[in-house]
Amino acid sequence: MDKNNTSFQVEKKIMEQVREQQQNTKLAASEIGDLFANYLGDSLFDCVFKHHLQVVEDDEIRDFIVFASNISQKHLKIIKDIYREEDIPVPVGFGEQDVRYEAPKLFSDLFMVFYITEMSRAGLLKYGDALSTASRHDVVDYIDMCIQDTINTYKYGTYLLLAKGMDITTPSIPYPEKVDFVENQSFISFIAGKQRPITALEIKHLQVNITTNTLGKALMTAFSQVASSDNLRKYFREGSSLAEGQIKQLGELLLSENLPSPKLMDTHVTDSTTSPFSDKLLMYHTVLSNGIGIKNYGTAISEIMRHDIHAKFATLSAGIAKYANQGMKIMINHGWLEEPPTAADRKKLSKESPDNSRNGGS
Repeated sequence: MDKNNTSFQVEKKIMEQVREQQQNTKLAASEIGDLFANYLGDSLFDCVFKHHLQVVEDDEIRDFIVFASNISQKHLKIIKDIYREEDIPVPVGFGEQDVRYEAPKLFSDLFMVFYITEMSRAGLLKYGDALSTASRHDVVDYIDMCIQDTINTYKYGTYLLLAKGMDITTPSIPYPEKVDFVENQSFISFIAGKQRPITALEIKHLQVNITTNTLGKALMTAFSQVASSDNLRKYFREGSSLAEGQIKQLGELLLSENLPSPKLMDTHVTDSTTSPFSDKLLMYHTVLSNGIGIKNYGTAISEIMRHDIHAKFATLSAGIAKYANQGMKIMINHGWLEEPPTAADRKKLSKESPDNSRNGGS
């Protein structure tokens, strides 16, 4: 019998057993949390795509946005179905009330592709993390589908950017000529005034974090033009300045190795001052972007070996965390922060229990 067919039959038998065993299995905390975050994210992206489709001019880019929009809508429908089956209230998220269809174009067509591609890069990390803690078969199947959708979106976006003349690949380095081993501690730390060249992975993480900040700077610049209040515009300007500072510091590390740094995308923001989105959406998008930035730095810190770069990433991550905290406070003050699912407050429940008098109470 063919080995692949045997493997399929074994897997099919196991899945039948799992489905039978999990008929009455409740969602785990991790699954509830990830579905909630996924719903808010995809409902936000659905709004962004609706505006993009109103103003995009390039037909090939329009097709790409339609592709991404259909995926977000598919994800939202499946999550709603899971929520309804479990009798859990569907999150408010974002919808028609958060889109201003009459608003003029805020970003260039090419930036729309760059935006979707970078969001899909972040999605790969998010969905991989979600899959690692999921166990209920329908949630595992859903996240697996999301990963495949996100891979396809990232590939589509990357190739479309290349076709349009925008290269987002990392710089090249010489191929290794032999296998070698590290012989002294100068490889990871600064010794005797010398610093070793950066590794391929360190180049990768510098590039990724510069690119993330490049996207963030352009978004914050655009949001600062269209937000409805001075307070929000000030917050977004601070975010743009923060991203600019991070780009400069990370770029200097590449330039010191005679490697190019990615270009800014600010010129792809139009001069429109009419917001395509609600202030609530602008703020949550900023919170989402901050989380992506912190996650990127965390991943980088776990993989890089040179102490100075390690320390730099830790410091820059702390700067984003501080800015993110300010944003959370603004959202709470405006009543925009939808509360995520939380554990039961046992102390509160014990005080409010109507059964206290029947359980030994007077």
